[in-house]
Amino acid sequence: MEIASLSKILKENGIVGAGGAGFPTYAKLSDKADTIIMNCAECEPLLKLHRQLLKEHVHEILKAFALIAETVQAKEAIIGIKEEYESTIEALEEYIGEFPMMRIHKLPGAYPMGDEVILIYEATGKVVRPGGLPIECGVAVFNVETVYNVYRAVWENKPVMDKYVSVVGEVEHPITVRVPIGTRIRDVVAMAGKITTANPVYLLGGPMMGNFGEDYLPVTKTTNAIIVLPKDHSLVLRKTGRFATQVARAASSCCQCQCCTDLCPRHALGHPIEPHLFMRAAANKDFSNVETYINTLFCSSCGLCEMFSCPQGLSPRSMMAEFKGNLRKAGIKPPVVQPAPVSTSREYRRAWEGRLLARLGLGDYDKEAELDDVVRSAAEVKIMLSQHIGAPAAACVKVGDQVAAGDVIAQAADGLSVNIHASVSGTVQEVAKGYIIIK
Repeated sequence: MEIASLSKILKENGIVGAGGAGFPTYAKLSDKADTIIMNCAECEPLLKLHRQLLKEHVHEILKAFALIAETVQAKEAIIGIKEEYESTIEALEEYIGEFPMMRIHKLPGAYPMGDEVILIYEATGKVVRPGGLPIECGVAVFNVETVYNVYRAVWENKPVMDKYVSVVGEVEHPITVRVPIGTRIRDVVAMAGKITTANPVYLLGGPMMGNFGEDYLPVTKTTNAIIVLPKDHSLVLRKTGRFATQVARAASSCCQCQCCTDLCPRHALGHPIEPHLFMRAAANKDFSNVETYINTLFCSSCGLCEMFSCPQGLSPRSMMAEFKGNLRKAGIKPPVVQPAPVSTSREYRRAWEGRLLARLGLGDYDKEAELDDVVRSAAEVKIMLSQHIGAPAAACVKVGDQVAAGDVIAQAADGLSVNIHASVSGTVQEVAKGYIIIK
């Protein structure tokens, strides 16, 4: 298949990265990619859906991955998967012989192995330029669920209408479910049985990089997990601290031990991000070296520095995120720099998942969360028009219209954008600037 033909299919069927920021997948197809990687590293603790999905639909996913490789004429297709996912690896080994260009690359069980920059280095030995894109070094990375959606679009002519979501934490029966996009968080959580804490909060995404959200929010194409936690859990308190308090604590407690920098995964690959220098400058309101602040733009926000590395319990990631946001609002972009040599001590400074879970106080929640592959029903869905990086789709239905599941309800805008589809059949109840409600 030609790149233009596959790109058209992916754009029309609304396929975007299902595991991260929602980058439109068609825009990743390039003849500059001599290597493609499928990411099955489950970057965040407690998340299990990618290994579950790959095991359940292994042959379909490998067919779609092979199609992508053939379309971009890649020389190699690599499946990056953590070595402890033994049952999924066994499923892969049963079929991978059918695809000569593919190989399995087993990854250590450390965080953040699913960060595509880390994954690319582990699987290929290539270092992505700080602030650069993987395609610059001839690599394109695709999430497992994204590749499965490619299969459904090409072989089954089905657009993205549903999402796999793991529900874990303070619930009676942790589970991974398949729900229509736009289903409310509270309705998804109810599929896991009773909530087992009196004052629950909902962490959407992984415990390291996820954000808290209300139970009325809708599932989007990038919703991977809902972690239900007690309001007074230590992780909740850490992630909801005030910026002014974080700065004050840094000024009084930061001892410049450099643990945050020494254990920073991007710093170990030669990226110019040094959290300890930022903490020193920010805590003391020292602006003599603006480079220290500008280099925060290279931070991946993995959260390791504040959730694992810092012996004082300080918040480098959160503070850097505040500065990053302000720099971007001011129109400042990361400078073009080349990475320093990869640290020779990198492999000895990994954050192993077991230790990370213990540090986060989440060990008791690391349960099976078995996959239920049947698409659940929803009486009403709120479908956001911007579920991807790029321009929001433009609504093409009006209140009172009858739609069937799979119908286009919002068309891709000019530039980087994809179509949005009805996830259920029903009547359009509301068409607003940013969403459509179907009942």
